[in-house]
Amino acid sequence: MKRIESTQNALVKHWKKLVTTRKEREKTGEFIVEGFHLVEEALKNKEQIVQIIVREGVELPLLWAIDNVVMVEVTDSVAKEIAETETSQGVFAHCKQQQATNEDQANWRKLLLVDAVQDPGNIGTMIRTADAAGIDAVVLGKGCADAYNPKTLRSAQGSHFHIPVVRGELMDWIEDLQERDVKVYGTALQDAIDYTEVEGSQNFALIVGNEGSGIHPQLLDKTDQNVIIPILGKAESLNVAVATGILLYQFIR
Repeated sequence: MKRIESTQNALVKHWKKLVTTRKEREKTGEFIVEGFHLVEEALKNKEQIVQIIVREGVELPLLWAIDNVVMVEVTDSVAKEIAETETSQGVFAHCKQQQATNEDQANWRKLLLVDAVQDPGNIGTMIRTADAAGIDAVVLGKGCADAYNPKTLRSAQGSHFHIPVVRGELMDWIEDLQERDVKVYGTALQDAIDYTEVEGSQNFALIVGNEGSGIHPQLLDKTDQNVIIPILGKAESLNVAVATGILLYQFIR
């Protein structure tokens, strides 16, 4: 096992940049996950792992299949340099982002499109919910939080290793999906039907938008149908990730 002791090591500096900057993650197509649960999920997709980083003194579970995985032991000071959580478990995976080919994308029939949702926790919860509901992929449009932000990764609880998450121009996606006879639904307060009126399908795309301003009007103009979840109590609105879960399970049933 390779060992790194200096926080000035070039690889340590690269890891730190992957944790702290979106620019580095986008430039390299790499990211870091932290903690036993997320590293265990990464191990189910070994081809995405560049290396596993373990703080000295940390014991890995005996059942982990780490054959042929590059392992790096680091000192406490190096682990602190790359840890994002207050009480780090001392285990990390340096991973490659999932890449979806054009052929993959052409086969997606159940999609979640996200417009300008800026909270990483909400983005992560929506990725996890889409994964749980059996959605084919998540497409993040302009203005969305980074899919590989550490807070997004923690909130998604490993779903990044199960479901493709891509960035894209939502207008292009809507047009492409409609050409493939995939019905596109928006969420809106006006000109919308009750979400329970939508029949379950294996062929649909749902667009959800920013909690404050909703979906961009130009996108709403392009949808096949817009839906609304009625507020039955006194709350002003629903959290966007909660609303996404309600709608996906209604549409997929």
